[in-house]
Amino acid sequence: MNEHTIAPADVTRVTCIGAGVIGGGWIAHFLARGYHVTAWDPASDTESKLHRLIEAAWPALTELGLAEGASRENLTIAPTLEEAVSSAQFVQESAPETLELKQDLLARIDAATPADVVVSSSTSGYGMTEMQAHCPTPQRLVVGHPFNPPYLIPLVEVVGGEKTEHRAVRWASEFFEIAGKSVITMDREVPGFIANRLQEAIWREALHMVANGEATPAQIDTSITEGPGLRWPLLGPCLTFHLAGGEGGMAHMLDHFGPSLKSPWTRLEAPELTDDLRDRMVQGCEEAADGRSIADLVSDRDRAIIDVMRAIDGVRRGDS
Repeated sequence: MNEHTIAPADVTRVTCIGAGVIGGGWIAHFLARGYHVTAWDPASDTESKLHRLIEAAWPALTELGLAEGASRENLTIAPTLEEAVSSAQFVQESAPETLELKQDLLARIDAATPADVVVSSSTSGYGMTEMQAHCPTPQRLVVGHPFNPPYLIPLVEVVGGEKTEHRAVRWASEFFEIAGKSVITMDREVPGFIANRLQEAIWREALHMVANGEATPAQIDTSITEGPGLRWPLLGPCLTFHLAGGEGGMAHMLDHFGPSLKSPWTRLEAPELTDDLRDRMVQGCEEAADGRSIADLVSDRDRAIIDVMRAIDGVRRGDS
């Protein structure tokens, strides 16, 4: 990055390197947001597969609302990586999850992309510190970790590596927000990022329960879709437990239920509930509540759950 770096709001051209499930999802998202997208993928059938993916995603994107100027005709498939990034204003890489491949590919992208352009990786597990190891200008590389499918799920987790400039992270976060994403700008690198680690914790416990004959896959899925999953779209796990403490909120919940952290409910070892951890959780929930009372949160939660349940019932009934 330098003084010539374009403002995030002025970006009109995006390059996507990799056009598989994730890369193709990014391409569909950027097209729906009105960007001109240049794509490159080494596969020989890239064009046909990509057009099928965009065709399948477009009805949902149309229902969500297309940006002004959005068109599938704004897609260009470049013959080489170097041509794809030559006039890019932002680059999103979505190659397979192999560290050596990521390192080599990002080094190629970095060498060929104009010096004032931010380069983002869709990696789902690697840290940017290890991926940027061979890059000539690693200070402009960030992780922009999406959730599948990127054209529907709004979350993007943004974080830099040890050699990444903080302004590149800020730039990427602002760009993704303008591009219609819900952004978490992480303070530090964590293997698997935030959402994947939480998702993985549930997944590992589910595998333990099936392996031990404690539950079936169907029971596990139902336990989430008919239980906590209905609360999480609005509140997430922390504010959900904040409400579990009643009027006393998270402070009462931790003081009352804290000892159960040592109960053998999962195969994950619980952290020690220190005074510092307790205070961080209480303060964090107060900040997340953003001035809303327990009663306000309960009312919002209940209305959201009702709306989610109605939407799910409509899908099950086949309502149009």
